[in-house]
Amino acid sequence: MLPHQLELLAPARDATIGIEAVNHGADAVYIGGPSFGARTSADNSVQEIARLAAHAHRFNSRIFVTMNTILRDDELEPARQLAWQLYDAGVDALIVQDMGLLEIDLPPIQLHASTQTDIRTPEKARFLQDAGLSQIVLARELTLQQIAAIDAALGPKDSPGRAILEFFVHGALCVAYSGQCFISHAHTGRSANRGDCSQACRLPYEVKDNQGRIVAHDKHVLSMKDNNQSNNLREIIDAGVRSFKIEGRYKDMAYVKNITAHYRVLLDEILEERPELARASSGECSFHFQPDPDQNFNREFTDYFVQGRKDDIGAFDTPKNPGRPIGFVTQVGPNFVELETDDPDIVIHNGDGLCYLDLQKELVGLQINRAESLPLPRAGERKNSLPLPLGEGWGVGSPKRWRVFPKDPMADFKDLRKGVQVNRNRDMDWVRGLEKKSAERRIGAWLALNETADGLQLTVTDEDGHSGSATLPCALDNAKDPSQAEAKLRENLSRLGDTIFQPLDVTLHLNGPRFVPASQLNALRRDALAQLEAARTAAWHRLPRAAPVEPPTNYPEDTLTYLANVFNHKARNFYARHGVNVIAAAYESHEEEGEVSLMITKHCVRFSLSLCPKQAKGVTGVQGTVKAEPMQLINGKEKLTLRFDCKPCEMHVVGKIKRSVMNAVPASPVRFYRTRPVPGV
Repeated sequence: MLPHQLELLAPARDATIGIEAVNHGADAVYIGGPSFGARTSADNSVQEIARLAAHAHRFNSRIFVTMNTILRDDELEPARQLAWQLYDAGVDALIVQDMGLLEIDLPPIQLHASTQTDIRTPEKARFLQDAGLSQIVLARELTLQQIAAIDAALGPKDSPGRAILEFFVHGALCVAYSGQCFISHAHTGRSANRGDCSQACRLPYEVKDNQGRIVAHDKHVLSMKDNNQSNNLREIIDAGVRSFKIEGRYKDMAYVKNITAHYRVLLDEILEERPELARASSGECSFHFQPDPDQNFNREFTDYFVQGRKDDIGAFDTPKNPGRPIGFVTQVGPNFVELETDDPDIVIHNGDGLCYLDLQKELVGLQINRAESLPLPRAGERKNSLPLPLGEGWGVGSPKRWRVFPKDPMADFKDLRKGVQVNRNRDMDWVRGLEKKSAERRIGAWLALNETADGLQLTVTDEDGHSGSATLPCALDNAKDPSQAEAKLRENLSRLGDTIFQPLDVTLHLNGPRFVPASQLNALRRDALAQLEAARTAAWHRLPRAAPVEPPTNYPEDTLTYLANVFNHKARNFYARHGVNVIAAAYESHEEEGEVSLMITKHCVRFSLSLCPKQAKGVTGVQGTVKAEPMQLINGKEKLTLRFDCKPCEMHVVGKIKRSVMNAVPASPVRFYRTRPVPGV
């Protein structure tokens, strides 16, 4: 990718979704292979990935495969074999976390640093660039200023080996710094670093202060809203980011279509404004729907820390999708609910998902089996059955009434009563619309028809400069209607049908008005387009593998703890070769049996509960009384301690590995010395 190009990077759970991501404007798609990807239930065969790559390369879009788990020693050889299979399948890059992969015989394929490598500093980013990583996924928690500092540390954008900065712009947020969460493994033996997170961050917790007082009850205090950087794209570009990543390898087709289209529209608007920038792939998209991020599952949106710390980043009441407000309950019947909508244009459909908050602020879902529109109130009636004032009637902008029959018994809906606000979190009309063909992606092409001594030659040249030609030996007849001849030829040649091309212009170089039978023109056009497709395929080239700096540059630190996730001897050798003297094994090796930080996060529970010492500064009667003392999180029998490191403004969730996990999960055979061993001991 060139330094002036912008890349929209979309997720794919499978190849079919990936193909639609390309069709909806993705410049690149990331997808899991058959193993070693950080989403255990989003695996795909090499054959399916090859199918996706073949489609993507038609538009010069790229395919990146995730191999971003930490690996045991016995997994390095299978990982090496898989990397070569993916290379042969046409994959453009591998996304990696484990530095042990850089020490084995990989194919000459580009390597990208996963978000799991926890890139928060200019020093870490520069090191990974010097180690041969071509694209680096920055931590989601960075501010614009921090991104710009990292960009500056990588050197001139056009220098050889200069890494591309990639940043998450949409989707679910992991509350921990990526690669710095071990709660799942400590409690269940399921390692997030090996793609099997149990999502303890989405659970409700009771929060107690250091004196045992309850500060919050049954709140999802580690659950974040969803990331949405729609309003910050221009500033993120100016900070140095060139790849814009959408989270969601578990997400369904509708999500990928909609969110990819949404950011395609936004980035294309920016490209129109800034001619010095360009797309990273070919073709333009047209959509048969209006992209709208609110229509997909979300926990409401936040731009997180990009513009600095804010107090509304958490989805503390519920990790579920609260949806959009559409109206309120007017009556609850034995097997139905009557609603009044806020907007008369709102239509409720069979199969829609509604929800509301009960008296404990828990979200309750209600799936509609059948929906019926009710007549408007009679003259003299208004909302809540109050009489209309004299002379006032129901007119334009009036609400609409509905009777909906839930799929489940009414007894299941706790605290559902008159006056409760109702949201819609699933619009079946929207869902059905995206189940159909919803986008076209076409590459612009110029067509030139020339008369030759033997007949006709058609040359088609696309927007990337590739050409395909075909000839038609024939005797040409003069047109009976010269005034319409050229127009008919242009119209016929412009019919590019279901190909990936769209006509930009048609030029004719003929010795007078000619008549050419449509069947002959169709064959000529078909052959020329086939030659153009072949030329595009022949011109495809792999992204170059960056060469590491020699001699190897030193890692920014000379000591690594379990937080570095070193899980095999090749990874240990990598860090030793880069100047690290003491290397501890990964948490999954079970060498950390006592209390340690199981999660490190920029999110601060104290700040979110207005108990931050910095917030209290200067407040009369409060300053000095609020201290960053530890807190406790309790969920059933699980207890975690919160410790606050105010200097970097970070929170540590502290705990220890369960004895059952230590006993049930065999420790890795790898073991590293924390200090230099004593000879003879």
